[in-house]
Amino acid sequence: MNPLIGIMPLWDEKKDSIWMLPGYMDGILQAKGTPIIFPFSDDQEELKRLVELCDGILFTGGHDVSPMLYHEEPLDELISCCDKRDKLESTVLQIALEAEKPILGICRGIQFINAFLGGTLYQDLPLQHPSEVPHRQPAPYNIPAHSVRILEGSPLRQCLGIDELPVNSCHHQAIKTLAPGLEPMAVSPDGLVEALYMPCYKYLWAVQWHPEFSFRTDENSRKIFRAFVETMR
Repeated sequence: MNPLIGIMPLWDEKKDSIWMLPGYMDGILQAKGTPIIFPFSDDQEELKRLVELCDGILFTGGHDVSPMLYHEEPLDELISCCDKRDKLESTVLQIALEAEKPILGICRGIQFINAFLGGTLYQDLPLQHPSEVPHRQPAPYNIPAHSVRILEGSPLRQCLGIDELPVNSCHHQAIKTLAPGLEPMAVSPDGLVEALYMPCYKYLWAVQWHPEFSFRTDENSRKIFRAFVETMR
């Protein structure tokens, strides 16, 4: 049977509704995994049962991570958070780590994982880390916006076999300081951590770009999904 992958839900405040970008689901499916979307729940026993049923967990993009998670106040009204999502993902990540489940983070996912484990974030890159690197591109989102340097000796270098990767980019927050226990796998031309992993853990990877938008045309994006799913076989 294909590995079962729990995917963190997206939330639409205007429609008061759970939703999902198909690329997360389809990226897992093409890698021969079976995706399921988690509910928004604050029942720890229910969430523990769901995590235990899954072979791996995918932390998706979306809302800003609350600065309260890394002990800061929001800079201004540009910070758009979702408390129910932060609470859900905090519980799920803690349970998944304790159960040693493989974990993949994408965009918000890399930011949330880093903040939860004790790192900090730039709340708003244009204000706190101005750069000419286009970190927030317009649609279409499957087109590369800039390149990242893949660090020698990193698992991502071993997976892709290249030292530079063109990536798409759609974010205004990013890692400021890495959490203890995490190591970088790729960096942008302006010095931001664009991919990370946890060396002492079975499998925890996260990327700042969006393979869920590019996997249909980009083999390296497919390799990232496959590396995640294949670690569960």
